[in-house]
Amino acid sequence: MCMEVHSKKIYAESVSILKRIYGENAMFRAGQYEAIEATMTQKRTLVVQRTGWGKSLVYFVCTKLIREQDKGITLVVSPLLTLMQNQIEAANELGLACDMLNSQTKERRTEILQAMSAGAIDLVLVTPETLFSQDVQDKLKDIKIGLFVIDEAHCISDWGHDFRLEYSRLKDIISQLPFNVPILATTATANDRVVNDLKTQLGDEVYVSRGPLARDSLYIQTLHLQSKADRYAWIVENINRLPGNGIIYCLTQRDCDYLADFLQENGISAMPYYSREGEQEEINRAAEDAFKKNRIKAIVATIKLGMGYDKGDIAFVIHFQMPSNIVSYYQQIGRAGRNIDKAFTFLMCGREDEDILNYFIKTAFPTEEETEAIVDFLRTNGGAKKGQLDAALNIRKARIEKALTFLTKDGFVYKERTTFFLSPKPFVYAREHYQAITAIRQKEMEQMKALVSTRECYSKFTVSCLDDETATDCGHCANCLGGGLFPDEPSFASKQKASEYINGLVLAIEPRKMWALSSVTQQQKIKYINEPGICLSKYGDAGFGELVKRDKYSSQSRFCDELVGRSAQLLRPLIREKGITHITCVPSLRSVIVEDFSKRLALSLGIPFVSTLEKQSAEQQKQMENSSHQCANAFWSFSVIDHIAIPSKVLLVDDIVDSKWTLTVCGYRLMENGCKEVYPYALADSSQKEA
Repeated sequence: MCMEVHSKKIYAESVSILKRIYGENAMFRAGQYEAIEATMTQKRTLVVQRTGWGKSLVYFVCTKLIREQDKGITLVVSPLLTLMQNQIEAANELGLACDMLNSQTKERRTEILQAMSAGAIDLVLVTPETLFSQDVQDKLKDIKIGLFVIDEAHCISDWGHDFRLEYSRLKDIISQLPFNVPILATTATANDRVVNDLKTQLGDEVYVSRGPLARDSLYIQTLHLQSKADRYAWIVENINRLPGNGIIYCLTQRDCDYLADFLQENGISAMPYYSREGEQEEINRAAEDAFKKNRIKAIVATIKLGMGYDKGDIAFVIHFQMPSNIVSYYQQIGRAGRNIDKAFTFLMCGREDEDILNYFIKTAFPTEEETEAIVDFLRTNGGAKKGQLDAALNIRKARIEKALTFLTKDGFVYKERTTFFLSPKPFVYAREHYQAITAIRQKEMEQMKALVSTRECYSKFTVSCLDDETATDCGHCANCLGGGLFPDEPSFASKQKASEYINGLVLAIEPRKMWALSSVTQQQKIKYINEPGICLSKYGDAGFGELVKRDKYSSQSRFCDELVGRSAQLLRPLIREKGITHITCVPSLRSVIVEDFSKRLALSLGIPFVSTLEKQSAEQQKQMENSSHQCANAFWSFSVIDHIAIPSKVLLVDDIVDSKWTLTVCGYRLMENGCKEVYPYALADSSQKEA
């Protein structure tokens, strides 16, 4: 069949499918049919189109065409469980028999793989992690693939804003597929640099479908609100003035929890949403269901609720902090206004934003020292498990895992069961590549800062940064209108309410119950366990956390009276209820700031302070990077002062808590020397918790 006749046949069949589904008046959007034809004829297609354009319709129609020709199934690689569920529902409406392979369908995996092998299913969505699991890889050779789709394809490129290591292995699948199997890659967020990288990875003669990115339904405003209290206040004051329901994006899990709680306390229905594991994932499903059914005003989420989330009537998106780059920002505001004419987006910026974003940029790649230490250990020991690396190397557990993933991806390391080995490939650290990407990410952060302060049309500025040359003024953002869509500042009363909430936050210090290194004590369980403790603040956060950060390294080496007063106020009920008789503190060889604070606190509470512990010369605990080293360093650093009378119930005070090993060991030492109950108290928590 000649190409022209073949193309006419594809067009007629595609239009027929569309009209069967959506009615006789249905028409393809500009570029949709061209992408379908390219996929069915040119075999390699990249679709870069704005959110809501209908990228999934392209591969749904292609699947229909392929299945009607009695060819293989469609395999769609998709990064998020939320996104998968949305796509399954849409595909079912089109009459496609669909299923998904991911962590939630693990019990049915054999059944699904058998259905795929038998061709009894039209389309399967799979996460990259599941795709590369051994049982799926073993079965793939028996499965006839008619179309291979990579959704959110920008995740393949490490030049992009949301590179995923597991996505980088998809090039192995691409290289193994017969060239007559069509490959379709889709994304809404790729600039020229990422498009060129994707074209290289997809292979020769890639057809690129690329359209304008501006979203006419979005009304954009930026808000310069430096403190968290001001941002809390603006949201609580304005959110009920916004139509419908929407998303509030935060950079950290902690901010999601606190902001959602604050809104709930003020009569606004909101739920947090971020990466969770195991049974905790049920919390996310409940939040997602409530949001989908419009039972809550806002879902307060990290970027986990980002790519491809499909709810057509989202009426607003608020960024509590500045995203790391324009591409992420564009993608996230793109959740709003998909099937409605008008949606509001608010970009807040504050003083902690840049610190958080710099942390993410700085920790994106393993360092040369980390990778070399791991490679040297594997070489010396002929291989190792993760636990052995944790115990031997003073590197954070998450950093070891990241380095191993990069080393495996680049072919320097391979894994057999639970053990990692060096491959024959000589190790070379990709310094220049990582530096180049880091420089780009720093530049992209500068673009975000420029967006916040620009006087140009916000929409035009945003899509121009994504290399869209068709961008024009939207005519209805705050800059185009010459004034805010909503007030720029909250009222004093709302600020006061927000400040009181933030200053009233108290964090729990949950006691550790297991030693990180059983070799330290020859025991796994900790024999003497602290009581649940209290932490006054998050280090550096508005209010008391800010005061702790200010005073910690001040020239006076003294925490202010306000911290003493608030601590006494917080602790009085505990002292009375538990019958605590004395206060002691974690000793230091370098500073008296904690001892001074503890003595003043004891005076305020009217109970005696007693020095019970001493510290041996050792490495600073903050220089210990993982739990194994933190545990061992603390265990050998502290002891009880000889011949000291140990009280029965004590409050154990420290300034900063992170891993909790210092408090755990100090409490252990006190209790093995006769103390009955130890209640930890810290001024601030400095532990990191990401999205």
